[in-house]
Amino acid sequence: MKIANIALTHTGKFHADDVFSSALLRIANPKIRIVRVSEVPKGFEGIVFDIGRGEYDHHQENAEVRPNGVPYASFGLLWRRLGRSLLEQSCPPDDAKAFAEAFDEHFIQPLDADDNTGCGNQLAGAIGAFNPSWDSERPADECFEEAAAVAEKILRRQFERMFAEERAKSLVEDALAAQQDGVVILPCYAPWKTALVPSAARFVVYPSKRGGFSAQVVPKKLGEEEAKCPFPVSWAGKEGGELEKLSGIKTLRFCHKGRFLAVAGTKEDAVLACRIAEKIARQSVK
Repeated sequence: MKIANIALTHTGKFHADDVFSSALLRIANPKIRIVRVSEVPKGFEGIVFDIGRGEYDHHQENAEVRPNGVPYASFGLLWRRLGRSLLEQSCPPDDAKAFAEAFDEHFIQPLDADDNTGCGNQLAGAIGAFNPSWDSERPADECFEEAAAVAEKILRRQFERMFAEERAKSLVEDALAAQQDGVVILPCYAPWKTALVPSAARFVVYPSKRGGFSAQVVPKKLGEEEAKCPFPVSWAGKEGGELEKLSGIKTLRFCHKGRFLAVAGTKEDAVLACRIAEKIARQSVK
């Protein structure tokens, strides 16, 4: 789709919907100029969003709703039109389709739902905070531009994150194939949850950027914190000599109070921490 060099959206108070829509359009066409208006001039030729009751507005009666019941806002409508082709510039078409659908589900739908229902969303609230305060003399358009610049950075980082996870896929899958008794050892840190959460893996070990090796528990479900096998309660929040004495592992130097992460000086001790954690868990079940 060819993107026009000018687009219109509404003036006044801005929200995450029109801000992220602007950011998306600027990524798709860096030359585009976003103009905020009170109404759309007759005969205007260009993109119009979040105003005007057109293709990329959602305030009219019978506005579009996704099959899962989440109503579209302007951001979702623009993403539906632009997302896949935009991602195809950096990855194969089949991957772009999957990425576009996943991005809509996990990133865009919560923002669309907030804009349509006011259900509350932290990112939407943070973007809304860029609006000038009631007694500010700053022009609203200036504040809008500031918010849109931040939103564009967020979008670009989200896209890079998706591509990075895809690049990690084969590395993690190879490590999973070589796993022993539920412990997967990675040669370096790489995004691992998508591959390991659905698998039988219970722990993942990788070199820590702070030195030594990290051992991390694998959650039961994607997007949730409950671990398949957490580290022992007695280790929670402990470090140094106290943790060494409790665990019997010489180089184990830290266990997070949330029991999802432990750090040891050697790979062998990181793996040993996983083995002991699982043994203690089995004993507690008995």
